[in-house]
Amino acid sequence: MERAGFAKLVDRLEADDILVVTKLDRLGRNAMDVRATVEKLADEWVRVHCLALGGVDLTSAAGKMVMAVISAMAEFERDLLVERTQAGLARAKAQGKKLGRPPVLTDDQQRAVINSRRAGVSLGTLAKQYGVSRAAIQRVEKRG
Repeated sequence: MERAGFAKLVDRLEADDILVVTKLDRLGRNAMDVRATVEKLADEWVRVHCLALGGVDLTSAAGKMVMAVISAMAEFERDLLVERTQAGLARAKAQGKKLGRPPVLTDDQQRAVINSRRAGVSLGTLAKQYGVSRAAIQRVEKRG
């Protein structure tokens, strides 16, 4: 509903209209978004047909069942992705790998930045001196 073109289309729909989409992903970013869109349209008496699913009316009883199955599968896939990501991170940590982006400043430069900040040197001055962003200086200061 946040896309201007889609919002304009929905505004033109009237009760008893049928919105035909080629695939479900045309209705939203994820399964929950698609479901919310279909429910909103159903509340306005607009039926939604999806050609990729054999033209099924997503607002009918059969269509609601299809949507429930698709939502369950999407949630399952999302949970699996989270589990695999966490397992990979744990394995990398156990192998002693450093996670995250590499520091832009060497250890000596980081110590110098911390000392300079304690001496009152501004973020902007240090960022310019080391050729990094102010945020990089703030991260060094936060870790130090």
